[in-house]
Amino acid sequence: MPTLVHPTAIIEPGAQLGADCEIMAYAIITRHCVLGDRVVVHPYAVIGGDPQYLKFDRTSSTGVQIGAGTVLREHVTVNRSIYPGKATVIGANCFFMATSHVAHDCEVADNVVFANAALLAGHVSVGAHSFLGGGAAVHQFCRIGESVMVAGHASITRDVPHFTMVAERDDIIGFNAVGLRRRGFSRPAIAELKAAYQNVYFTAGNIREVAARLLGAGTVETNEARRFLEFFAGGKRGFARARRAEKDGDNSAE
Repeated sequence: MPTLVHPTAIIEPGAQLGADCEIMAYAIITRHCVLGDRVVVHPYAVIGGDPQYLKFDRTSSTGVQIGAGTVLREHVTVNRSIYPGKATVIGANCFFMATSHVAHDCEVADNVVFANAALLAGHVSVGAHSFLGGGAAVHQFCRIGESVMVAGHASITRDVPHFTMVAERDDIIGFNAVGLRRRGFSRPAIAELKAAYQNVYFTAGNIREVAARLLGAGTVETNEARRFLEFFAGGKRGFARARRAEKDGDNSAE
């Protein structure tokens, strides 16, 4: 079916829409946007608006890219990049519930779900198949890994590794085994990931160093466990801490 634009929707000249999109009443798609096929934008969403950055030059040629099949519900806002030639990027088949927000220069991978009022500050990355609960807020420059569950009203100011669950203020509350089983991960992969998670978070010492030692030992067999351990080699903000580790003083989050 052709793209459907409802009365009172605003699509500025220069915006690019794929096939079979639907733009509902009072939604705004600015000229800075590129939408893939089958994107649905609900009323009062503003996609491609200026970044909330005091030094931004509004004449800059920056953009927003939305992947195929993504749904943006009422009052969702996605801001364009602050850097000329760059874009804020949202992947395919994502679902953003009402009033959620993606700030400038964020990168959201495929199959991500934001519950109502989940908020990303600038320069945040979110891995595939992750879920942000209602009212969760993520500090600028943080990394949220793949298949992460972020609890409602969580306050995230540090990086959250792949395949974990996080709540409150940077508290890792467990390994996301249920989510991995639902994705069809093999039993050996889940078992090795769980062991890697426990070794990193419940071994005395610095988290980065523990993860590096495990990688360097040459005993990692699955790609999933390798990706989990490699996560700790990057980032600028330190890492969310496991509750038990924080209480017992088992390791450093830096």
